[in-house]
Amino acid sequence: MEKVKIGIIGVGGMGYAHCKIASTLPETELTCVCDVDQEVAKQRGEEFGVKYFTDYKELIKSGLCDAVIVATPHWFHPEVSIFAFENGLHVLSEKPIAVRVSDADRMIEAAKKSKKVFSIMFQRRTEPIFKKAKEIVKSGALGEIMKSVCIDPWYRTQAYYDSGTWRATWIGEGGGVLINQAPHTIDLFTMLAGLPKKIEAKTRTRLHDIEVEDEVAAFLEYENGAWGYYYTSTCEPIGPFHLEITGEKGKLIIRGNSLTFYSFEKPITKFTKECPDMWSSLQYTEEKIEISSNVQTGHAVIIKNFARAILYGEELIVKGEEGLNSVEFINACILSGKKNKIVEIPVDRKEYDDLMEELKKTSKPKKLVKVQRITDPNIAKKI
Repeated sequence: MEKVKIGIIGVGGMGYAHCKIASTLPETELTCVCDVDQEVAKQRGEEFGVKYFTDYKELIKSGLCDAVIVATPHWFHPEVSIFAFENGLHVLSEKPIAVRVSDADRMIEAAKKSKKVFSIMFQRRTEPIFKKAKEIVKSGALGEIMKSVCIDPWYRTQAYYDSGTWRATWIGEGGGVLINQAPHTIDLFTMLAGLPKKIEAKTRTRLHDIEVEDEVAAFLEYENGAWGYYYTSTCEPIGPFHLEITGEKGKLIIRGNSLTFYSFEKPITKFTKECPDMWSSLQYTEEKIEISSNVQTGHAVIIKNFARAILYGEELIVKGEEGLNSVEFINACILSGKKNKIVEIPVDRKEYDDLMEELKKTSKPKKLVKVQRITDPNIAKKI
């Protein structure tokens, strides 16, 4: 195999961007596309000169591809991916891998059983700032984590939510800001700070005319007793993103595009107990980490890595099973917010499934929708 033959399922939004990438990489060949909207499927097929389908099962069984990129609405990621694994194809799924942890479990199990390559489109892991932060954490420079903070502001207009019948509904999307905008940063947050053991969250619909959450605040507790705080919303237009991890030996702060590392003179636990001076403060060294901008990042890097894992056994940037962490976090926040209680991780699968079924029953069709299937221009200009 010289190139990986790629089929893309869901080509109205991000899937269209993936078509452009897969048709130009030296490791991949775009061979087919699929969309439930026949006009969109036909348009993409003709544009890229490939066969098009409106039924994902027909594409998967067509023999035209070795692997698929799944870029459908969230609820369909497990269904499509599992069918692909069962029919011998490799899978790269858009984020999140599933709406419910129970579906994520099934997806991961199907991948293991198939022995095919499984990756997730968490392209922000390719950014130098997060690669460097991960390197610092893995080096042990922070020591045992004592506190975490993640402030993740987004902004979306009502027009954005009115651009599709599935958007911001329980039955169509399975959540709001947590399931749509936040998974990338939740992935990075849990990659660096680890997955908390308990979450107590507040969720609400504050600004938009939608049935799902547009604002979330959560108190976190980790296995070792450390505390954390997480906040996200689509209600505020001002950033920047802020991630902070304090360990006993140092502190890591990512704010916008800057990374700063504070190295303590002594571990906090040691200094606090042994210092004889009642007014002493722990000394530290501040280092602003240089971040290279001359590095390729984004979706193309993930697709290229996915293809090279198939062709040459290259190590995946994002292993499929790692997609479970963000779903655990998201489900715990939604369950806690809806039940007004502390939720432990792993999330109770049955309890969350029951909650989702209840919420889907209350989900109502949208009255005003101006359908727009447009790739985020901030992403499109990087491709």
